[in-house]
Amino acid sequence: MNKLIFNFNSKEVKKIKNPKNILGGKGANLSEMGRMGLPVPPGFTISTNVCELFYKNKKKFNSKIINQIKSELRVIENGVKKKFGDLKNPLLLSVRSGARVSMPGMMDTILNLGLNDKTVIALSNKTSIGRFAKDSYRRFIQMYANVVMGVESHHFEELIENYKLTKGVLLDTDLNENDWDGLINDFKNVVKEKTKKHFPQDVYEQLIGAISAVFLSWESKRAKIYRKLNQIPSEWGTAVNVQSMVFGNMGSDCATGVVFTRNPSDGSNNIYGEYLINAQGEDVVAGTRTPQYITKKARKDAAASAASMEESMPKVYQKLKQILKKLETHYKDMQDVEFTVENNKLWILQTRSGKRTSKSAVKIAVDMVKEKLISKKQAILRVDPNSLDTLLHPTLDEKSEIKVIANGLPASPGAASGKVVFTSEEAQRLNDIMQDTILVRVETSPEDIQGMHAAKGILTARGGMTSHAAVVARGMGRPCVSGSSEININYERKIFKTPDQEIKEGDIITIDGSTGRIILGKVPTVKPEISGYFSKLMGWADTIRKLKVRSNSETPSDTKIAREFGAEGIGLCRTEHMFFDEERILSVREMILSKTKEDRAKALKKLLPHQKKDFMEIFKLMNGLPVTVRLLDPPLHEFLPHSDKEILEVANVVGIDLREVKSRISELHEQNPMLGHRGCRLGISYPEIYEMQCRAIFEALVELKKNKVKSAFPEIMIPLVSTETEIKIMKELVIRIAKKVQGENKVKIDFLIGTMIELPRAAIKANDIARHAEFFSFGTNDLTQTTFGISRDDSGKFLNDYIDHKIFSIDPFVSIDEGVKELVEIAVSKGKTQNRNIKLGICGEHGGDPKSISFCSRVGLNYVSCSPYRVPIARLAAAQAELKKNS
Repeated sequence: MNKLIFNFNSKEVKKIKNPKNILGGKGANLSEMGRMGLPVPPGFTISTNVCELFYKNKKKFNSKIINQIKSELRVIENGVKKKFGDLKNPLLLSVRSGARVSMPGMMDTILNLGLNDKTVIALSNKTSIGRFAKDSYRRFIQMYANVVMGVESHHFEELIENYKLTKGVLLDTDLNENDWDGLINDFKNVVKEKTKKHFPQDVYEQLIGAISAVFLSWESKRAKIYRKLNQIPSEWGTAVNVQSMVFGNMGSDCATGVVFTRNPSDGSNNIYGEYLINAQGEDVVAGTRTPQYITKKARKDAAASAASMEESMPKVYQKLKQILKKLETHYKDMQDVEFTVENNKLWILQTRSGKRTSKSAVKIAVDMVKEKLISKKQAILRVDPNSLDTLLHPTLDEKSEIKVIANGLPASPGAASGKVVFTSEEAQRLNDIMQDTILVRVETSPEDIQGMHAAKGILTARGGMTSHAAVVARGMGRPCVSGSSEININYERKIFKTPDQEIKEGDIITIDGSTGRIILGKVPTVKPEISGYFSKLMGWADTIRKLKVRSNSETPSDTKIAREFGAEGIGLCRTEHMFFDEERILSVREMILSKTKEDRAKALKKLLPHQKKDFMEIFKLMNGLPVTVRLLDPPLHEFLPHSDKEILEVANVVGIDLREVKSRISELHEQNPMLGHRGCRLGISYPEIYEMQCRAIFEALVELKKNKVKSAFPEIMIPLVSTETEIKIMKELVIRIAKKVQGENKVKIDFLIGTMIELPRAAIKANDIARHAEFFSFGTNDLTQTTFGISRDDSGKFLNDYIDHKIFSIDPFVSIDEGVKELVEIAVSKGKTQNRNIKLGICGEHGGDPKSISFCSRVGLNYVSCSPYRVPIARLAAAQAELKKNS
């Protein structure tokens, strides 16, 4: 395609197959709204193709692109009867980013572009509102200097605050034309001092500088972090939208706001949003002024005194309400809309699918099916499976002692406790050492993205329900309380004060994003109630998916949770986790330190009843469903004592000399235990360990059967097999013990024997292994480690470098790598060729990753297995995979 720049009204746009890929989400929607006849200020979109060319051309534009920009600018000039840089009737522009998926606050925006020392006088004369013209110019200098010239915003904010203090006023709107004149000069001096350059007066230089800055912001640190967190490919690039300015800051008949067609926090079908009279867009989202409510009902519910838009601008509100209904019906989704009112005329600046909490996503999807706006299949595809995670975790226990020290706005639901931190860096540092934090800021900015992700919750002193903090927190599933005017933050002293408390950095607080409460100390939590909406959506998903979903579980409590969340079996029961219990660890250590088979047998005899009891509890809970029990996998040294106190305790129990214990520990130490004496290799060297475990499994089944309790169906998994002979020997061991237990109890036992495919050789030789295996379970954690030769525990030190250098697009331990996928496909094909009835599943962390689940569905696995809390995520992802496969 030769065309690189598209007017919002261009007929060419209709011919583009995937307009969001070329025009970005914002540009595509602006064009579509124009065709719908909605009041959209004229403009044009510089496509994502230009972004690619910009970076290829050493971050510069060629003359062809600059000429196309000027040509499209003339179209706007003709449409609005204004001229760019004119000294009588100047055209002013906004320059905004627009990637194909919404990245709120991550990239740059510039408003009022085209103002300089001369055009500001022309604007003042044309509008006869000198204060408005000067206010717009100071905003432009501040924004342009920050975004394009790299001058930090706080230099300008401090000047404004000092000016207000000198005058004895509180609000920016209390400053007059002369005040802004003085500040404009001060602002230009700051620019000269910080950059050694004059603020640009050439309007075309301003425009090219702004467009370049927006493209450069695609590779900003915050945008890269957001892309990494949301798995957005860097090669997509961004588009840039250049649009004629409309002004919400010309007086009391002007306003600006952000509005959602439904409530993004709870999903209720009510208009939800905020606006400000006599303001520009950044005032609402930046939190520099506390906004007012859109609807009268919302104002009354919040017991706020400032008039809602419905009350102060009733005619404009009714027009907005009609447009919101039209947009939601057209896009068949909840919309997030930005608008400006100029002299009582409403303009729509943007619409996009609104960020929402997981709770509201589920409710909105189900409600829209009831309203016949979308189908059940569309509803299933509408909800991000990963977002369900936040629905399934505990909330505050209201029965416990709760000391509320302040309140704010309930910006993003959920509850979180943690140490107070005031910087993103500190939140990240404490997160790295597994400590929970609450990030406390006056207001968040896009630079805080990493800290917001690292923190368990976010608290801000300024900003409304549509501020940066609120929108980003909802998208991340983080609880957030915003706009708490009751707290006073002092960054230098690292404290915040409430009316009667002083909270220092490191103190623990709890925030409740559902009510806006800020609470002293840590508050206990209770299990969440799963709504009827959630159950309905899951029911629809279950009728569509073909992949079964199991859970990784080895404790009765995890097994119970897994069943409640809809698990259809256990795909991985790790028997070694049972060994770490206080009651049995000494017996395990005694068994490991034993030098003879007889001594080992004595220790194993002590462990047998414990293992049997564990299996009975789990088998009973799974009630007829399959349970895959993995025999002992980790190397023995993992169970050995480390401290002198523990070593002495073991020596006394086993009855051997302390030096001998230390010597044995030293003998068992391995240089590379992941590739050492573990898995079936232990079973070959010490068959009595596996014999005890098998006996525990079979005796548990026998006892349940005798007591007429419906039990699980066991699948015994031999770990770390790489050769046919290994599984052959281990299979014979399992069958031998099964026959013994059956003979002793005169009870028939049904079971399967299989293996975990977690080594490349096992995948390549799967046809040989399948001669003896009735199922394969892909252990993709270890398969990824052994394919790459990367230790998962140590890879955190360099994986980010690999992602930054685009060696990996995503952490291979999060989503299955292409090379690992090929090994799985080889094993599936060879396994099925050898044994067409072989059962196939996956039990690594990838079993709960929607992208990996899509692959599992396509390659023909029978089930995925994941942690209990990810079972609903896997159920929904499996349904989506099936729908996408058939689309």
